[in-house]
Amino acid sequence: MADVSKRILLGRKLRSSQLGETLLPKRIALPVFASDALSSVAYAPDEVFIMLSIAGASAYVWSWKIAVAVALVMAAVIASYRQTVHAYPSGGGDYEVATVNLGRSAGTTVAAALLVDYMLTVAVSISSGANYVSAAIPALQGHEVLLAVALVVVLTAMNLRGIREAGTAFAIPTYAFMVAILGTAVVGVVRLAGGHLPHVESAQYDIVPKEGGGNLAGIALIFLLMRAFSSGCAALTGVEAISNGVPAFRRPKSKNAATTLLMLGLIAITMMLSIILLANKMGLRFVDPSDMHRLTLNGVPLGDDHTQNAVIAQVSKAVWDFFPPGFYLVVAVTGLILVLAANTAFNGFPVLGSILARDGFAPRALASRGDRLAYSNGIVFLAVMAIVLIVAFDAQTTRLIQLYIVGVFVSFNLSQLGMIRHWTRELKRVVDPATRRRMVRSRVINTVGLCFTAVVLVVVLITKFLAGAWITILAMCFFFLIMRGIRGHYDKVAAELAADEEDKVMPTRVHAIVLVSKLHKPTLRALAFAQASRPNVLEAVTVSIDDESTAGLLEEWDERHLALPLKVLHSPYRELIRPVVDYATAIKKANPRGVVAVYIPEYVVGRWWEQLLHNQTALRLKGRLLFTPGVMVISVPYQLRSSAQRARELREEIWVAPSDLRAGRAVDTHNRQIGK
Repeated sequence: MADVSKRILLGRKLRSSQLGETLLPKRIALPVFASDALSSVAYAPDEVFIMLSIAGASAYVWSWKIAVAVALVMAAVIASYRQTVHAYPSGGGDYEVATVNLGRSAGTTVAAALLVDYMLTVAVSISSGANYVSAAIPALQGHEVLLAVALVVVLTAMNLRGIREAGTAFAIPTYAFMVAILGTAVVGVVRLAGGHLPHVESAQYDIVPKEGGGNLAGIALIFLLMRAFSSGCAALTGVEAISNGVPAFRRPKSKNAATTLLMLGLIAITMMLSIILLANKMGLRFVDPSDMHRLTLNGVPLGDDHTQNAVIAQVSKAVWDFFPPGFYLVVAVTGLILVLAANTAFNGFPVLGSILARDGFAPRALASRGDRLAYSNGIVFLAVMAIVLIVAFDAQTTRLIQLYIVGVFVSFNLSQLGMIRHWTRELKRVVDPATRRRMVRSRVINTVGLCFTAVVLVVVLITKFLAGAWITILAMCFFFLIMRGIRGHYDKVAAELAADEEDKVMPTRVHAIVLVSKLHKPTLRALAFAQASRPNVLEAVTVSIDDESTAGLLEEWDERHLALPLKVLHSPYRELIRPVVDYATAIKKANPRGVVAVYIPEYVVGRWWEQLLHNQTALRLKGRLLFTPGVMVISVPYQLRSSAQRARELREEIWVAPSDLRAGRAVDTHNRQIGK
């Protein structure tokens, strides 16, 4: 039943040779890798207006200028990453660039930053989507955490089915979101040009500045604009995912990835600028949800029960006032894209985890592909960590957003610096003038990108450190130390396992011990197997915890006229494990250059509940003996009837006819083709 359920959930297994079938064309790669950056249009404008509202509605005059500044940074970053995907198409992205050009510590720092950012991407996107859904369906209000967790589980299951299937499923809503937002922008601009652009629903309100926030000037105003700018830079998250996912593209991989990056930049910048410009022209009034009392109508503050719709919702409702279905389409696809935005992390995190595992900075299990050729362990790990964040922060986007973008801008900076060093090194080797001109142009692009991202990182650290960014920095340090510890462990293990001349030396003596609890078929098989191995010394050993049972065993031993002696280890405290371990250790100490081989008879059962009834003592004993130097543990299985039945069932699950075998096909018992 477990296997059937797995097949229903994940689909049929894919052979390793079918990996090429999972590669993505550009039309699918765009929604797969760009949904995070595109979805930021749904909340980045909100954060900009919330920050500016501290000084009152008069500060909204800066909104379009901040949007232009964010757009310039995004353009510079995307242009820089287009150089990265051409220079490093293996999928390492920022991590590979930093490691190769700046050293292992820089690479590990980038990896830690990206891991944290991917986790936050899932938590922020899913939490925001859950809040949209609960706003549309009042019955779900108060259950946002449970809804967000359920959405993470659904996304996890979809991604476990494979990147291509997940991408196909996500393509339609992502393109629908693009059409809805761009369509709203076009209609809004047309109505603005015709002088018929209506006001949004919140235009009737006034905003009371926060205490000390009115009439800001000088340094205070600059700090406020910096905070709004840093919040708007959330629109840049997810840009780096394409550089990490180059191996998932069809050939030519680098060219297709660079083209997808360009499309992402043009679409995201257009949507963000359009929404902020329209919102400003339509008289938007937007404050932090916890400061709803700062919204007033004719001088009377609104109550905390007032519902403040998101910026996109207000703009689209006004723009489509002549066609309500257009508004509902925008709201529906926006909520959906916020959930699907997490898919960018579900594609980037497992690939990065597999590369880290290959380099020894992460558990090797992260490098294993599952039945559907996806990095299943990385997908599951990301889902678990995202759920922890969602539960810890109660699925509140405003609290999670403060932890956001710090990690991604750390990776941006180190990546750009690494690319500058890369081009500088390459210029020393290349003599062709055309190639040198191209490299110089690429270095200039990366230098401009570094300047922009460095400014943003400083601004983010200054404005968001006390608001929660310090938690992200601590998490990055934690993962940095964990990864360095894992690499140190693997290095130590490799050094210990390295073969040398001493490993060729044969043991001087093999002392074999067969453990006996009863004189039955498993014991006799273990005795025969031990005799066949021809040790120097062979003896049977039993532990006596009951004199009557031990006497009966000795009597039966003598009646069978077995050639081996049966040694009895007395255990006055009725322990079974310690006497055997102490006896094996004593033999090893008496002959340090010898080996002690302990043969343990075990039952093999076919049902899971039968396993609970057998072999528990043997399992504990093996666990203790494995930590005893110079002692080998040999399990001698004896298959019971239920295990034989289970073996037949496993053999019958897949039947391969000779003709199918010659044709390279396998057919299961239900006559369904499962491989070719």
